[in-house]
Amino acid sequence: MMVRFLRSGKWELIGMFVIASSLSLLLGAVVWNGLIDEVNKTEVRLGAASVFILVSVAFGYWAAQRIGRRIDTLHLSLKQASNGNFGVRITEGGHNSFIEVYREFNELAQQMEEKMKWLQVRGEEYVMTESASNEAAVLEERKRLARDLHDTVSQQLFAIHMCASSLPKLQQVDRERADSVLEQLVNMSNLAQKQMRNFIAQLRPMELEGRTLYEALDKWFPDYCRQNNLQGELEWRLKERLSEAKEHQLFLIAQEAMANIVKHAKAKGCTLTMADTERQVSMILQDDGIGFNVDGVKRGSYGLSTMQERAQKLGGAAEIWSKSGSGTRVKVTIPKM
Repeated sequence: MMVRFLRSGKWELIGMFVIASSLSLLLGAVVWNGLIDEVNKTEVRLGAASVFILVSVAFGYWAAQRIGRRIDTLHLSLKQASNGNFGVRITEGGHNSFIEVYREFNELAQQMEEKMKWLQVRGEEYVMTESASNEAAVLEERKRLARDLHDTVSQQLFAIHMCASSLPKLQQVDRERADSVLEQLVNMSNLAQKQMRNFIAQLRPMELEGRTLYEALDKWFPDYCRQNNLQGELEWRLKERLSEAKEHQLFLIAQEAMANIVKHAKAKGCTLTMADTERQVSMILQDDGIGFNVDGVKRGSYGLSTMQERAQKLGGAAEIWSKSGSGTRVKVTIPKM
């Protein structure tokens, strides 16, 4: 493609140069013949040279504008394709040196669009197959949670019960020690409450079953924010219903990102935005927390690698922006094919 472009472009530029030179010489000769009998030769030469230069500059500017517009068209189309818009096509109008380049770009974009469609279909099939095959893992995870509940919250509740049972008699015998036991009760109850919240959060992926993504987020997101003392705002701008695989992955990514806010951000509020365009679906989660230096954190930290893997299964991407003291922004995009 590039060889043919260079060849055709070379001859087009040569043709323009020949035309510009011939026209400049012709006009210079007319000026020379018109003034040769009226003024001295020096002025005639200057006049002819001025005409030659002006015509050459005009032709050069016209040629540069002509080629620049074609390059700008190609550059804009390449940018759209690099941003995931493989449906972009360049109109192959006129007779110019860029027709072959435009035609091969259109063929490449069409091939990429067809491949991306195929990859997304395979990715969605894989996501749903993987989800079905994980039922055994879910059962095993529930068993683990039951063991953890027994080892943590259950023991905390038993300790609270024992302390509360002895408190009335202790108040009669030793008032100071009774106050100490009462303080322990408060601390143990707070700890048990935090542990229970964590276990509830781990069970949240089941919220999507039997619901659309909007229904699941509309229920889960405000509850999760309230339980973790966050001011949450859900902005829903999706105009179309997504496939089951896309909804599944986006819901899990939202949970991962929210868990990171609770664990690391020390935020007071966050905004979850779901939107789409003609070509892609996007999810943006912005918090007002302490932020961090992205360059100083390992790529696998903050759950970014997990979110990226989930998005990449459907041909998408996950990005994170953050700065110390300025909060964190997570953006996930998945193309519509």
